[in-house]
Amino acid sequence: MSIHTTLIDTATLAASLTDPTVVIIDCRFELAKPEAGELAYAEGHIPGAAYAHLDRDLSGQKTGSNGRHPLPSPSILAATLGRLGIDATTQVIAYDQDNGMHASRLWWLLRWMGHEAVAVLDGGFAAWVADGHAMATGVEVHAARTFSGAANPDVTVDAAVVGALAGSSSARVIDARAPERYRGEIEPIDPVAGHIPGAVNYWFARNLDNGRFRSAEALRAEFETLVSGVAMDQVVSYCGSGVTGCHNLLALEHAGLRGARLYPGSWSEWVSDPSRPVAQG
Repeated sequence: MSIHTTLIDTATLAASLTDPTVVIIDCRFELAKPEAGELAYAEGHIPGAAYAHLDRDLSGQKTGSNGRHPLPSPSILAATLGRLGIDATTQVIAYDQDNGMHASRLWWLLRWMGHEAVAVLDGGFAAWVADGHAMATGVEVHAARTFSGAANPDVTVDAAVVGALAGSSSARVIDARAPERYRGEIEPIDPVAGHIPGAVNYWFARNLDNGRFRSAEALRAEFETLVSGVAMDQVVSYCGSGVTGCHNLLALEHAGLRGARLYPGSWSEWVSDPSRPVAQG
């Protein structure tokens, strides 16, 4: 398989299932039912896929002040990736149920750790089934490998930096949550409603059309309007807990706009400190 670094379609993946360099990871997850994705995986998954759990495998320990899905420590993440059968020689394909919101978290984590050959299955498991491809059941485990990547500190920002950037005309901080959460009209998860002052809203669902990513050209037109005149390394994505913020970063790269950064703690970390300002509307 040639290297894929953003998205892959079901036909290309189906033709590569026997390729020993391809590692497939099922990332299905439900926030309200943390066990649901793993159960769904056992009931039916893409042949050869192993399972990665958002809380256990793709997040670190919560302290109460670092958000709902803090980044795992690089050393622990490297061990997890090795256990999943990933090393420098592998092409990783991540998928979830349909929209890519959880698969994009693994995509971003691997990029953070310096692994370029990772792509998200466009349309996820739903597209795989709809396109008539075979399924497997039970639990599959990949042969362990040694993952030797290292975290790149330049692709993340902390709360202090994101607060400063959000107030700067030469930067753009993008909130990936639904518009009503951004405006502070509802907040179903976190204790405070609203957004980081100065941030603009771009709901990650706008990246999709019927569960699959919109064309690179369509996304580029939207994002270029949003980030007009701003250097890409001054663009920061955040969401509720650093998951759907990765979806916008994947969409930006799919659109050919590379270099934006992630605020991993996101809104759930931001509001853990009552001294940080909150905007609504």
